[in-house]
Amino acid sequence: MARGLGYLATRINQPPVIGEILGGVLLGPTLLDGALSEALFPDEVRPMLAGVANLGVALFMFTVGLEIEGSTMRGNGRVAVAAAVGSTAVPFLLGIGLAFALLPRHDSANHGAFVVFIGLAVSVTAFPVLARILTDRGLSRTAVGGIALATAAFVDVAAWATLAGVNASVGADGRHWLVLFTLPYLACMLLVVRPLMRRFLVSSNTAAHAGPLKFAVVLIGALLSAAATEAMGMHHIFGGFLFGLVIPREGAQALRADIHDRTSHLTAILLPMYFVVAGFQVDLGGIGLSGLLDLSLILVVAVIGKFGGTYLGARSQKLHPRSAASLAALMNTRGLTELVILGVGLKLGLLDGQLYSLMVVMAMVTTVMTGPLLTRIQGARLHAAPDDSIARDHVGAASP
Repeated sequence: MARGLGYLATRINQPPVIGEILGGVLLGPTLLDGALSEALFPDEVRPMLAGVANLGVALFMFTVGLEIEGSTMRGNGRVAVAAAVGSTAVPFLLGIGLAFALLPRHDSANHGAFVVFIGLAVSVTAFPVLARILTDRGLSRTAVGGIALATAAFVDVAAWATLAGVNASVGADGRHWLVLFTLPYLACMLLVVRPLMRRFLVSSNTAAHAGPLKFAVVLIGALLSAAATEAMGMHHIFGGFLFGLVIPREGAQALRADIHDRTSHLTAILLPMYFVVAGFQVDLGGIGLSGLLDLSLILVVAVIGKFGGTYLGARSQKLHPRSAASLAALMNTRGLTELVILGVGLKLGLLDGQLYSLMVVMAMVTTVMTGPLLTRIQGARLHAAPDDSIARDHVGAASP
């Protein structure tokens, strides 16, 4: 169902993840009052499904880390930094206000962590979905595309770091001292694992393809890293993401692309399990009027905060108004990344079932908005410039 609905989503110019998430929701209690999910997935098989789902999302987070290019983050300078600050700070602050408005109806045992988590949840951008949209629209090699990738990379790293802090504060099950191992672990990954992976993967005659041994070592490393962060009281997604970041970049572009493609074949099989497991927690059947009001408030804060913050940040560096608006529309994409973060919030007890369901709907709606909004902003012509000519967009007071 996930792959089929994902294909149908592409037929209406939407990212396939929209159809895949919808498939998971339809297989949950929303459809037929849960009778379908009970028939297809009895309680005794759900723990195994959850295990497969965790495997899939750990490998997915590895590919997210693998896709982030440090050179791209550096190459677009002040524009990307300003846009990233606006894209993170404005929705985060609005999200804090949203959290206080939601608390009376969705109480949490840890109010401080709940407030920070809601701010984080409305600030995130889905880097992989954004990259796919840029490729599909021929924008990946334009000035706007380069800035968007760099901005999303900054926002992603900030989001995962913030989520790690929230997870450490409430998710260590009374063993908070284990989180102290995080800093030595980060140092080990950067100072030991990264050089070893460079020596192992990149030789004087760099192969364009990862052989069975190299690919196996990379996958084992990603899963061991995920297991290590889980053992430290963090979530396994951080370990997978971090291992993707330490895979060597320089001189290994073809090798990384091959590893990414092979891993994507695995996640294409495993991630639908994650959508199903996530869908078990989504019940849209009994939202009611108060739920609809909460959903409206969540959508307003998420869209205005993300779009307005990104636009203001980009315009502060004199980016062309049309380009700034296109960048803002792209940064409003949330997709599967949002679903992963919401899953962590649900596991930590920061979200109740209804609020989790509403936030999943927000993730879908904001991702669906991206394509039509981008088309409306750009109109009949694409405001496209080569990667090395971002200055063309710096026209200050020029009209869009």
